[in-house]
Amino acid sequence: MNTPEVVVYTGAACPYCDRAKMLLERKGVPYQEIRVDRSPEDLTTMLERSGGRRSVPQIFIGGYHVGGFDDMSALNLEGKLDPLLAGEPL
Repeated sequence: MNTPEVVVYTGAACPYCDRAKMLLERKGVPYQEIRVDRSPEDLTTMLERSGGRRSVPQIFIGGYHVGGFDDMSALNLEGKLDPLLAGEPL
């Protein structure tokens, strides 16, 4: 299976964004960080992709919208994050 692209939409001074990035880094997962506070276009894209969720981070693994850090952390605790990062469907 192909490793899915991981995209993390973040903002300035966001502790939950930092935690999300640290969790991915601990797992050795490359990710694309998109700072929505620097680009109105990226904010619009995040809102469209997330169904209107304005909080950051918003995390996408492949085509799956994980949600925020708490959502990703819950998946990790349930043992579902690693398979998702490996390209397996939930």
